[in-house]
Amino acid sequence: MKDGCTIVFALTGSFCTYSKVLPQMMRLAAQGVQMIPVMSFQAAETDTRFGRAEDWKQKLQEITGSPVRHTLPQVEPLGPGRQAEAMVIAPCTGATLAKLDLSIGDTPVTLAAKSLLRTGCPIVVAPSTNDGLCGSAMHIGSLLARKNFYFVPFGQDDPVHKPYSLQSDFELLGDTLHSALHGRQLQPILTG
Repeated sequence: MKDGCTIVFALTGSFCTYSKVLPQMMRLAAQGVQMIPVMSFQAAETDTRFGRAEDWKQKLQEITGSPVRHTLPQVEPLGPGRQAEAMVIAPCTGATLAKLDLSIGDTPVTLAAKSLLRTGCPIVVAPSTNDGLCGSAMHIGSLLARKNFYFVPFGQDDPVHKPYSLQSDFELLGDTLHSALHGRQLQPILTG
């Protein structure tokens, strides 16, 4: 990744994966990547057994050095203002996958993506969804076929107990972003 690269880094409501995602954000920051943090409404407002929303916001701000954007007016100018070269959505829930596929921009994350797609920015998607091999499968397939969408390689995270669940290998997030900035999908997409 080139020094000074600026990306939008968005979190959605797959709260159980935040502990895997934040180290990847720290890794990108250490490589000189500037990040504009965005959180979905659910991510920004919901306290769970995995942590309080305010604590997650604070951690994102510490990693990125920027305030978290979590409203529609805060994210809409990202694309027209050419404020970033790419966007990462990690984790990306099934609901967000569906909205991206259907071009619905009613959350800070999906509106930020639509805003950046206007200028041809790559959108890196890291699925984490319990319905990846059922309800979300068609949205994943559709986005795989669309220009400017790139996927962090993913696979079944617990095929015995959660046979429809998919989760990205977040360790490959940086490599996927690098490939996306060069117009290539990191391969293989499916992990073992």
